[in-house]
Amino acid sequence: MDEWGIHTIWNAINHWIPIINLVFAAAIIFLERRNVGVTWAWLMLLLLLPIVGFIIYIFMGQNLARQRVYRMRARMERRVREEMHEQEHTIRDGTFDYHEPIVQKYEHLIYMNLMSSASPLTQNNEVTLFIDGVHKFEALLERISAAKLHVHLLYYKIGNDDTGHRLIDALTRKAQEGVRVRLLYDGIGSLGVNKKMFRELIGAGGTVCPFFPSKIPYLNFRLNYRNHRKIAVIDGEYGFVGGFNIGDEYLGKNHKIGYWRDTHIMLRGDAVHRLQVQFMLDWGVASNEQLTIEPVYFPDVCELDRAAVQIVSSGPNSDKQQIKNGFIKLIFEAKHRIYVQTPYFVPDDGILNALKIAVLSGIDVRLMVPKKSDHFLVQWASFAYVGDLLRLGAKCYLYDNGFLHAKTIIVDGEAASVGTANMDHRSFELNFEVTAFLYGPEAASRLEAIFHHDMNFSQELTWETFEQRKLLKRAAESMARLLSPIL
Repeated sequence: MDEWGIHTIWNAINHWIPIINLVFAAAIIFLERRNVGVTWAWLMLLLLLPIVGFIIYIFMGQNLARQRVYRMRARMERRVREEMHEQEHTIRDGTFDYHEPIVQKYEHLIYMNLMSSASPLTQNNEVTLFIDGVHKFEALLERISAAKLHVHLLYYKIGNDDTGHRLIDALTRKAQEGVRVRLLYDGIGSLGVNKKMFRELIGAGGTVCPFFPSKIPYLNFRLNYRNHRKIAVIDGEYGFVGGFNIGDEYLGKNHKIGYWRDTHIMLRGDAVHRLQVQFMLDWGVASNEQLTIEPVYFPDVCELDRAAVQIVSSGPNSDKQQIKNGFIKLIFEAKHRIYVQTPYFVPDDGILNALKIAVLSGIDVRLMVPKKSDHFLVQWASFAYVGDLLRLGAKCYLYDNGFLHAKTIIVDGEAASVGTANMDHRSFELNFEVTAFLYGPEAASRLEAIFHHDMNFSQELTWETFEQRKLLKRAAESMARLLSPIL
């Protein structure tokens, strides 16, 4: 081909690219209607990277809310709906029996979680807190070792390392004893695992499934939608939920990361049944097995410590954003203080405005994030949002004893949330998440004491110090903030 021919082709490409880009932009505007900020972020990416930006959107920008991802069996749906409607009526007519007066103070939050997430308030629970990975992992192995009927595990990440192999070995032994073992992991979060790792477990009768795996090698059209939940249910009696995954780094064995500071809870009681339902739903998506309501999965619970717990789930399959709305309502319930711990602080306008209003109302708002993040873009965006709160009078602490991965909110030492959702767009809109809302002073006051303890290992970031950062860093933070809806 001569020089004239190449020049002609190049001119044609330059002529058609803007038109093709305009068509792609129009498609994004019509397809992405959930969030104006998300739409603008995608459009900006498309303008910066013509054609390539739309290819990225195909892999990462699908709207799952238009797809029916979950299909609940009729019997299970009937049970869930019956429990929800029964509690709805008693709350509305004022006859619901709150075991503690403090819990009733949060009735509007409880009612909202009930109606949006079909999650009844349970008041017959024991709550055990873990802030250290070694203690949490040993407790999990202990409960697995004592299992008699079934072990259901869902983790975003399972490491192909010593910790991951210890878990698989424990599950294999239980499967050999006749215990029904089901293991679910995220197809992208657990990229390090392979079929060989699960061979003995499967051979012993266990079942292992990835969530949203890549059906075509190196191509995953649901790449952006990950199951970030961490759920363990043993015999329908004990349940675990929180921030810890399975891997050496979560036990502080990764020297580059150092100590891993996280928050996890072990539940015993009625709240475990809601974790069981969520596992069953996720399992049905990933496998061909649809589990049903049976006594073996939902055993009767004896009288326990009466801790009040609500399990709330959310995901991109719904446009309700149940966990985010729960956080906002919890923040607005505060009268004195709000303590927040999150590894990534990239809130949307709703969360940010709720925290701003709290600060302006004279409430003691304290935010704790890691001093060193594992994602530099997210850290830049986080500092941009932190500045908004510092300017108004909030306090911010940079945790400097390893990596802070806890996802907790504590209000007035009376109510709290512990779960898998970070305070960012990804957790609110793109990931499948689960969070436990804890009502009453026992758990909340313990979490508040933990926050104060963590302050001893943190550096306070003041508004004066924040204002002294260099111009280049300010520019990086501003750019990251613009991209924050799709980080």
